[in-house]
Amino acid sequence: MRKPMMAGNWKMNKTINEAVALARAIREQVNDVNNVDRVICPPFIDIPMVSAELMGSNIAVGAQNMHWAESGAYTGEISAAMLKNLATYVIIGHSERRQYFAETDETVNKKAHAALAAGLTPIICVGESLEQNERGETQEFVSGQVKAALSGFTAVQMAEIVIAYEPIWAIGTGRAATAEQANDICGGVVRKAVNELFGDEAAATIRILYGGSTNEKNIGEIMAKPDIDGALIGGASLKAESYVAMVKTTSELYC
Repeated sequence: MRKPMMAGNWKMNKTINEAVALARAIREQVNDVNNVDRVICPPFIDIPMVSAELMGSNIAVGAQNMHWAESGAYTGEISAAMLKNLATYVIIGHSERRQYFAETDETVNKKAHAALAAGLTPIICVGESLEQNERGETQEFVSGQVKAALSGFTAVQMAEIVIAYEPIWAIGTGRAATAEQANDICGGVVRKAVNELFGDEAAATIRILYGGSTNEKNIGEIMAKPDIDGALIGGASLKAESYVAMVKTTSELYC
């Protein structure tokens, strides 16, 4: 059985003091949950202090982005080597990065390779726009994103990679996909694409998260679906009570 994951993407929120306080509140309430992986992804500037706050706990830290180069003249960027002693995971190719910062399937693939080479677990994001969804292009588009992101990897490496399906039309809008819709894409498109590339075992191994207006009210229904292995949580991860409730609901489902 794939171990479920609740990954909180804090985006551009929380000062250092606020981030440490939130991390402490989460640690105090769900550190002893052993059947759910808990990951929190604060802004770069917060990572060192959040990592220190969570040292010795069972809660992992992730980054929201990274560059594919080891070092160089890339003003404002952060390399995998800079993150590896502070974080375990890194979000790659979030739709906001693709939309606002011109990330492409090619750069997502390069970043994913660099992350894995440095010992970081990439959480690779894929997802379609509202227009693509309404035109019936979801399957072709998302499958293409998955295959492009995983180009050059091996079947064995699928155990070290996480994919997050986040329909762009559901991110921060309050308009989540239904549990059935999310499961259909996670299984029938994302997992199917992995199967086509690497075979049954790799497809059965890789963890696929759903993201897009997930919260403590809908997480139980979402996590009850067989092809959804967790959530990439936005706004609901900014409040300890919401994130903790989502972790505990998931934990109860997997007892």
